[in-house]
Amino acid sequence: MQDSQTTRADGQPENGAQPGGQPGANPEAEAILDAALAQVPFDGWSEATLRAAARDAGVDLALARALYPRGGVDLALAFHRRGDARMIARLAATDLSTMRFRDRIAAAVRYRLEAVEDRELVRRGSALFALPQHAADGARAIWGTADLIWRSLGDSSDDINWYTKRATLSGVYGSVVLYWLGDMSEGHQATWEFLDRRIEDVMRIEKVKAQVRENPVLSRVLAGPMRLLGHIHAPKGTPADLPGQFTPGK
Repeated sequence: MQDSQTTRADGQPENGAQPGGQPGANPEAEAILDAALAQVPFDGWSEATLRAAARDAGVDLALARALYPRGGVDLALAFHRRGDARMIARLAATDLSTMRFRDRIAAAVRYRLEAVEDRELVRRGSALFALPQHAADGARAIWGTADLIWRSLGDSSDDINWYTKRATLSGVYGSVVLYWLGDMSEGHQATWEFLDRRIEDVMRIEKVKAQVRENPVLSRVLAGPMRLLGHIHAPKGTPADLPGQFTPGK
């Protein structure tokens, strides 16, 4: 890890004190988040929840607002980061070496959902991030989860594939979450079967992409666009909410 502070793809600093929901987070921030979880099913991720959580955690309201300046939105994002951290910890503790790569991805998504203790917390968050003013935050959170999964599984892509992998997995994750929220099957078995089908769909897309690259006619037709896409690179040392890098042709 570098000594200077850098940002990750989910927009959080890689070192130093972390916001709520992450290892190294401010203890008061964690206490407020813990207390908020009991309030969210009733008041949602809201200012009322922040006030009640600060009171129950014994934290001054002014400090609570400093830790979560946007109130319920920042609380919801902290809760999302906590789930990401639990997923990463479980992945690190699991032997994935015998799994096919597609099964590793499925395991990561499943671990992420199983990190949630109460689906109502996610349901309330989904409603919050469906609002136009918060949609960008919700999309960024899902993208950050997808990025963490790929990086945890050893992805080293540095071209357009960096974006397509995360965009595809973000779509899979988002659809699985919505299915899981309404799943009443025992052990969420229907959700895991739905997840397998979505990953199978992605595998079909990758197969078609490989066939296009190997087709002598299509590869020549698409040579120009592919050359252009070859100048697009994954972000390096840039803010997470900005596009990646484009290297002009010489």
